[in-house]
Amino acid sequence: MENPDTTPSFETALERLEAVVESMEAGDVPLADLLARYEEGNKLLTVCEERLKDAELKIEQLKRQKDGVIFAKLEIERSE
Repeated sequence: MENPDTTPSFETALERLEAVVESMEAGDVPLADLLARYEEGNKLLTVCEERLKDAELKIEQLKRQKDGVIFAKLEIERSE
């Protein structure tokens, strides 16, 4: 995926994804534009899934800290 500094936040990606889906569902989009929006939607979906996974990992880490098991700072690596 892209550099985390240029990757949109979960909220921004989700908002854009919803707009893309809405425009595709309108039915008045030329095929070439439809394909481009589908591709953009897939990329945005990946961003959303990664952000959710990151949040789940952080929550799990916080639960473990609460239970007295302290781990080093969570470093999340993303594959390109």
